[in-house]
Amino acid sequence: MSSGVEQTRLPARWEPIARRAVDLTVVVTALLVLAIPMLLIAMAVRWNSPGPAFYRQQRIGRGGRPFTMYKFRTMRVGGSDAKHRELIARELRGEDTSVNGSWKIDCDPRVTRVGSFLRRTSLDELPQLINVLRGQMSLVGPRPCLDWEAEMFPARFAERFDVPPGLTGLWQVSGRSTMGTLEMLELDLAYVRGWSFWSDLGILLRTVPAVLKGHGAR
Repeated sequence: MSSGVEQTRLPARWEPIARRAVDLTVVVTALLVLAIPMLLIAMAVRWNSPGPAFYRQQRIGRGGRPFTMYKFRTMRVGGSDAKHRELIARELRGEDTSVNGSWKIDCDPRVTRVGSFLRRTSLDELPQLINVLRGQMSLVGPRPCLDWEAEMFPARFAERFDVPPGLTGLWQVSGRSTMGTLEMLELDLAYVRGWSFWSDLGILLRTVPAVLKGHGAR
C-alpha cells in the first residue's frame, strides 16, 4: 500500500563520482576556451556602466551552507532589491505576478544595456564556472538561491538543498522566467527525487538549444 509520499531515488555509488568528473572536465575545458571571450565581456560591462565587471553575492548551497557566487554584473551599482523581494513573497503566496508571459520584474530599470544582452544569452552566468571548479556548485542542479529567499521557501521544499546548486537545471530548460517561483520549486523537488547521472546529461544536452533560443531568459 502506497504511503502517498514520493521516495527519493538512491543513486549508485559511482554516479556522484562521475558527476564530479564531468564537472571538472567541462569546466577546465570551458575556462581555457572562453578565457578571451570572458575578458572581452568584462571590458564591455565596465565600459557600459561604472562599477566592477564581476558581481559577488552570497547564495545558499548544499546543506543550507552559504557561499559566494560569481556573475558578470548586469545591473547598475547601488540598486535596491525591494521590488524583487516583494515579487518573490507574492509568488510564494500563490499570486499571479506574470507580465507578458514573464515572472521577472518587467522593464527592470536597474539592468544595463549590456546586462540585458548578457541575461538574454545567459553569458552573465559564465563566472559560475569558478564556483563549479571549487565544488560549491555543479553543472546541473537547482538554482542557487539568496539567503532571504531560502527563508521564505515553504518547509516542504527543503529537499532542494540536498544536492549542490547548478549552473543549469530542470527549471532553466523548462522555461526560466516564464515560470513562477512555486513552479520552480516543484521542479527542484522532481529533480532531487529522481536524480541520476544520466538525467544530468540529459539536462546538459537540453541546455544548449535552450540557451541558443534564449528560451525563457530575461
